[in-house]
Amino acid sequence: MIEFFFDCSSPWTWLGFESIQPLAAELGVLVAWRPILVGGVFNAVNGSVYEGRRNPVPAKARYMAKDLADWVRLQGLEIRFPPTVFPVNSVKAMRACCWLGQDCVPFARAAFRAYWSDDRDISQDAVLAEVAAAADVDAAAMFAAIGTDAVKAALRANTDELIARGGFGSPTIFVGGEDMYFGNDRMPLVRAAVERLRGM
Repeated sequence: MIEFFFDCSSPWTWLGFESIQPLAAELGVLVAWRPILVGGVFNAVNGSVYEGRRNPVPAKARYMAKDLADWVRLQGLEIRFPPTVFPVNSVKAMRACCWLGQDCVPFARAAFRAYWSDDRDISQDAVLAEVAAAADVDAAAMFAAIGTDAVKAALRANTDELIARGGFGSPTIFVGGEDMYFGNDRMPLVRAAVERLRGM
């Protein structure tokens, strides 16, 4: 009933990732985890993200920093913009999430934490090995898998599917197949959508 398209390179996605889980558990529904490469989405349909980074609106940038800090405080996460690498190439991490499928949650959480709390460059194999260890994932098996054509194709397919369904960023949530919600702050609307489908 709930699909969660996500990329670990987004702090807003980590907020949504952590809040969708208790909501789904409370509602008694499963979350289908759909790893994507958000840069591919931006390149295809949302180039304004890059323009915004090149030419930020100062007042908006200040507000967005405050907004993120408010959400971080509310949810009790440690999130700060990495001082060394931003944006990060998350393709290997997201391929690993594809390979892990529905078991990707511990790995994704460890990847979020490594990048957004610990300023670790998750594009680097040594860091990904640490992420795998933190999530109790066999690093050798992971590296072998993420180099295969099948896993690469799975990540591309998820990304292309999100674009085809009208998505433009991360996190994007679908309820009941077609009802789309974007952003970490849409959980009350996701709840209402699930309840509507159930006739509650």
